Amino acid sequence: MDRIVANSVLQRAGLDRIAAKVFADERISIDDALELYRCRDLHALGLLADHVREKKNGNTATYVFNLYLNYSNVCILSCQFCSFAKKPKQEGAFEYDIDELVRQSREAFERGITEVHMVGGLHPKLPFEFYIETVRRLKQECPGLKVKAFTAIEIRHLAERIAKKPLLETMQILREAGLDSLTGGGAEIFDPVVRDQVCRGKETAEEWLEVHRLWHGLGMRSTCTMLYGHVETLEHRVDHLNRLRALQDETGGFTAFIPFAFEPENNKLSRLGRVSAFEDLRNLAVARIFLDNFEHITAYWVSLTLPIAQIALSYGVDDLHGTIMQEKIFHMAGSTTPQEQTVQALERVIREAGRIPVQRNTFYEKIGRPGSLPPGRLDLPSGLVASN
Repeated sequence: MDRIVANSVLQRAGLDRIAAKVFADERISIDDALELYRCRDLHALGLLADHVREKKNGNTATYVFNLYLNYSNVCILSCQFCSFAKKPKQEGAFEYDIDELVRQSREAFERGITEVHMVGGLHPKLPFEFYIETVRRLKQECPGLKVKAFTAIEIRHLAERIAKKPLLETMQILREAGLDSLTGGGAEIFDPVVRDQVCRGKETAEEWLEVHRLWHGLGMRSTCTMLYGHVETLEHRVDHLNRLRALQDETGGFTAFIPFAFEPENNKLSRLGRVSAFEDLRNLAVARIFLDNFEHITAYWVSLTLPIAQIALSYGVDDLHGTIMQEKIFHMAGSTTPQEQTVQALERVIREAGRIPVQRNTFYEKIGRPGSLPPGRLDLPSGLVASN
């Protein structure tokens, strides 16, 4: 867009002061972020966010080929927003043995996936060796496959309740077994009052951040998330983003930020509705502008829907995650999006948005030729998904 026209749009929205900072590559403040969140001119927000996206990532948009595994949904917690977790022996509870997890992974690996993403509930009885051996066998039987697994609360559960080892030692053991990356789940909203309302009993913000700080200190990488659209305020969102930005300043270990909206069905917060597409796009745009030390912002289309994720490519997003099949966590909470997308569909929506599609790996490194399809079959196996 012509700079004169852009300046007019930004001035009309009252964002010319913040825009001057963004165009000069100056960090915006907490108060600036709140001002952006309160802006109702989505077009103006998109102009700023898209400027940051293009400066960091040019005209490409990425996706990943991966397999999503839930080893179990048995969990000792009862997070109010969760529709996935079950108690032992409760109807719908499940757990897979190592052989089955390896079988699914090997089948998908033969068709071209580059990553296994594995999370579960806080199982009270699975031994520490189960987790170590699962990671080890995945690496042995699928050479070159990246294993991205476990949220911060899962790591603390393994260290404190299962292995009864120091946190750092637990992570070192998992790294030696072959764990390549931690997932970003469990961050929710960092404010303690909000956490008490939506995930009582879960780790604190400080405990979540400590896990990722220690993991980054080992030279490893992870993603980070935000669960928005429930009881939090705009101030809570900015506080959450600010804590992530501060840790990224300290460690540089986050590969990407992945926000997703609360899904209100089949859980204790079902009285709440889902936020609008306007709110989804505004949240992504503000995150892109505020998180100046993050290279990538991912739109998780399972939560957003693919059409909104496509639009998000003009609101600061440079990554669509990837192909999805048999996703459980969001669909059990009421998500009505499809459970899969073909590579052709992802590349089509990226091109329609004026971007060049490129396959990436776990660390957001481009591994495909721009605009090329990944190797292997395109009729993906059961279980092939992308996740945060």
